[in-house]
Amino acid sequence: MTNDLRKGYRERLLAQKTIWTGGCYDALSAKMIERAGFDAVMTSGFGVSASLLGMPDAELYTMTENAGVVRNVVNATSIPVIADMDTGYGNAINAMRSIREFENTGVCAVIMEDQVAPKRCPICVSGVEVIPAEEAAKKIEAAVEARRDPNMVIIARTDAATPEDAIRRAKMYVAAGADVIQPISACFKTFEQLQALREAAGVPLSLQILGWLEKDLTPEQIESVAGMATFALVPLMTAAQAMADNLAQLRRDLTSKNLPHARMDHLDFIEMIGFPEVEELQLKYLETDAKTRAA
Repeated sequence: MTNDLRKGYRERLLAQKTIWTGGCYDALSAKMIERAGFDAVMTSGFGVSASLLGMPDAELYTMTENAGVVRNVVNATSIPVIADMDTGYGNAINAMRSIREFENTGVCAVIMEDQVAPKRCPICVSGVEVIPAEEAAKKIEAAVEARRDPNMVIIARTDAATPEDAIRRAKMYVAAGADVIQPISACFKTFEQLQALREAAGVPLSLQILGWLEKDLTPEQIESVAGMATFALVPLMTAAQAMADNLAQLRRDLTSKNLPHARMDHLDFIEMIGFPEVEELQLKYLETDAKTRAA
């Protein structure tokens, strides 16, 4: 199934039939994204760090911890999973091992950025540092060599500070073997600048719809330049706000009768997480054991 899923994802992405994606932070949020009808799910480094460690997105978790979350997401869903692989956790040699570890989780794509390691989340700080373009291109070249399945997509992210540098880097990264370019920078002020990046790169873009230009674009504009568009943080922030509001009300009232946000129905929830399937398996495989114990 993984091979077919990767092949289909890659073909659609490179044909720029835009893959609308939800950003998850664990297996449960991934299942909800799939249930909502999204084409794919992306593990958000910001969300994983917050959910797993309760800490900011500053590459504080290890490669192994991140890959563990990604593996759970892959196992919990049947749609393509894209993994945020941060900086590849070191230099080109480290990135080669990271590629193999994430590929082994069953993902359809990985995203690797050109920030200095350890990275810092660009939507949380005033500025970030990027490594020299030549070094970043070598990391991508090493990642491509390490990849065992050519259908697994490598998305090269750049946090360059100017459109000119982003375009220069995009060209170098594609020449090094990157399949898709993902700009993460407030430097893009107009849709025309994104169009110029798409044209210069010669490959589809991956856009994360955050607090910058992308949030003001129409779906049609996004689809004209992007092979993938991701609402990376909406699920996390939705859950965080709803939980904060309900818990505050619950603590004040000490009753759950007046919560500001509705809760999911219990039966709906257990169906979503697969209890009916487990019950069927229990009846199929554990019935003899139950009869034996009853006797």
